Amino acid sequence: MMMDIEAIIYNPILRGIFGLCIMGAVFGGACVAVWFERKLSADVQQRYGPMRVGPHGLLQLVADAIKLFTKEDIIPKNADKLLFTSAPILLMGSVFLMLVAMPFGAIIIDGQSYVLAATEMDISILYIEAMSAISIIGIFMVAYSANNKFSVLGAFRNFARMIGYEVPLGICVVSVAIMAGSLNIVEIAEAQSPLWFIIMQPLGAIVFFIALMADMGRLPFDQNESEEELIAGWMTEYTSMRFGYCFFAEYIHLILGSMLVVLLFLGGWNLPAFLTNITILGIILPTAFFLLKVALVILFIIMIRWAVPRYRIDQVVDLSWKKLLPLALLNLGWVIALGLLGVY
Repeated sequence: MMMDIEAIIYNPILRGIFGLCIMGAVFGGACVAVWFERKLSADVQQRYGPMRVGPHGLLQLVADAIKLFTKEDIIPKNADKLLFTSAPILLMGSVFLMLVAMPFGAIIIDGQSYVLAATEMDISILYIEAMSAISIIGIFMVAYSANNKFSVLGAFRNFARMIGYEVPLGICVVSVAIMAGSLNIVEIAEAQSPLWFIIMQPLGAIVFFIALMADMGRLPFDQNESEEELIAGWMTEYTSMRFGYCFFAEYIHLILGSMLVVLLFLGGWNLPAFLTNITILGIILPTAFFLLKVALVILFIIMIRWAVPRYRIDQVVDLSWKKLLPLALLNLGWVIALGLLGVY
């Protein structure tokens, strides 16, 4: 029976179909995230569109999609056309490559856990981080090819931010990997049963979350496209769906980043055995529990947007190198000390 289940779960054709379903689900999730953020913004700031167009403002998203698809596609006269047109493909490719190794939950049958992921890798957490970093190349391609000083300034702000925050982010990931004894993100999630890593290393969880916010370019770390100074920063010259692709890639990064928080620090899909010993509950509950936690993290990130003012670029750099980096190293020392004391 177990062999039959494994043959079905790990069938390459079914895995390919599952991968396509994941892509569709993530795009759908990104649409929901866009709607929810705009709806919340409208409620906070009394914006009319997302509050009045259709029931609960749902049709505003449709109206914006029609506008993006039908707007004139403008390429600046002196732009590098090859880089200008291919950069959105690279940005979307970055999120697709991250999706390959990202687990989306699990089903538990007869006490055996089967992970819902397109593929599993022994170094999947490093792979995901590496694929995420590809997006910075796409951002530079956009800015350089547009022949616009505001775009280039936005891109260089992005470099300063991403280089500064990738270091503490990476150290926190290493700390988690040491505690789990693996670089496989599935094994890291499963190692948090029953104790979540946010309890074992709360400082690491806080540093990771702040660095992740900066890595995603979310407020208060959106200096690369701060509208008061740079219009739209590195996307200034993009119109129609080229802008739409870049905009959408940011929201998919938001979803994937929230999943990383849950997988690394909030226990992933782990549930007490008495809940998953019943077959039907074991099939449904772990994935539902995982997605619920991801939704709550996304909600928290969106709420922060309206609670914290934007930092200046010098404050952003100071926060990274002078505060988060020492704290990340302190957390790494804490994890090593726990290991030497035999706590895990």
